[in-house]
Amino acid sequence: MSYEGLPNRLLEACQAQNIMLATAESCTGGMIIAALTDIAGSSAVVDRGFITYSNEAKMDMLGVSAETLQAHGAVSRETALEMAAGALARSRASLTLAVTGVAGPGGGSPEKPVGLVWFGVAVNGKPVAAERMLFPDKGRDFIRHETVRHALDLGLKALGVS
Repeated sequence: MSYEGLPNRLLEACQAQNIMLATAESCTGGMIIAALTDIAGSSAVVDRGFITYSNEAKMDMLGVSAETLQAHGAVSRETALEMAAGALARSRASLTLAVTGVAGPGGGSPEKPVGLVWFGVAVNGKPVAAERMLFPDKGRDFIRHETVRHALDLGLKALGVS
């Protein structure tokens, strides 16, 4: 899937600003980093991708606290913020994109329905930001692809590129 040129644009923006990029992914299982590394030359700006599907992986690889996961759950603003900050601290990247959500078809609840995704964005020298999206429940593939598209767009916005 092309994502309308977003991966190319994000890589070009990172290269223009001389920064490295990393991802911390849960519900997308590596689709964001794959969209970026599908492009030849991406190694110039892509440092690494953390695939942290389980709570244990979020804690071990990114330093998400057990207290955060217990109090707020994996799909939460707090977890997305800690994922983005953890990826920044554990990589050579100056920009990190984190995603955690409910892709379905099961696993949703009234408080956290299928299609709910929290995004975390960390840029060196700036406060970590989070954004909540509720995508229509049009199936797992749709939710995951829209999550990738939105994460790439957030990366561009974080670099001041629209």
